Amino acid sequence: MKRTPSTRGARGRTRGEAGERPRGGAGERTRGGAGERTRGGAGERTRGGAGRRLRQRSDHPASARPAESVLRSQPWDLLLPHLPPEGASGQAALAKTRRFAELLISWNHNVSNIISRNDEPRLVVRHLLESVEPAHWLKECGATRWLDFGSGAGLPAIPLAIAGVGDHWTLVESRRRKTLFARKAVEELGLKGVIVVCARLERLREEAALGPLEFDGFTSRATLPLGPTLALASSYVVPGGTAFLWKGSRREEEMAADPRWKEHWEPDGLLGLHGGQTFVARFRRKQSG
Repeated sequence: MKRTPSTRGARGRTRGEAGERPRGGAGERTRGGAGERTRGGAGERTRGGAGRRLRQRSDHPASARPAESVLRSQPWDLLLPHLPPEGASGQAALAKTRRFAELLISWNHNVSNIISRNDEPRLVVRHLLESVEPAHWLKECGATRWLDFGSGAGLPAIPLAIAGVGDHWTLVESRRRKTLFARKAVEELGLKGVIVVCARLERLREEAALGPLEFDGFTSRATLPLGPTLALASSYVVPGGTAFLWKGSRREEEMAADPRWKEHWEPDGLLGLHGGQTFVARFRRKQSG
């Protein structure tokens, strides 16, 4: 007498039509009780150890979509006014910026988190546009050798280098996993004159291979408060050089809390960015002091 398939088995076959193994499919390991199966397919580990980490990454809503799907609906046209002039060079810069974004999301999913997963659907506005919107302002200062402090995933330095700001960039980041990504991105994108250093800024001079550490431009986004940042920058930026700091609503509070910056710097302007919550504050290095 033939046995009638159970309801659970029928559901398993329906789920399997899309290529997913049913929960009770053959080849899956048992969890403990006879006949009870783990949720993973053949060859997948149970909940402990590395298998658990893989499941946690794949369970994230964005990880099921490739980088192209995450980026397709984002407002790329907002970047064009801040890239090189309209035409072939502008489109090439946009394509390179998009490739950088693809590398970033792929690394975020497959290697380690270098930006918040919640920021992925708004990567263009939250990170790329915020990086390149002040590009014209940075170009106006005439600096050619730039130092980016606390580069993280290469923001804002890599988008600014793509946009044609400066001839040479030194990206300084103390977290190794982020410098690994930044180096890969620089190599993949073929960016000339961009180097990535895994170090703390206050110990950068110990990196003898870097040669003279004199810069006429300095950038920092989402790092230390304003006072300590400018205090560190004064050791590397030549007199007459310029620092650009991406800051939020606490900018004035930070300026008042630590007045050390006044010894070497003077305020030189403020630029509000898209959305109005972030500003870029410009400071000029005094000729003496």
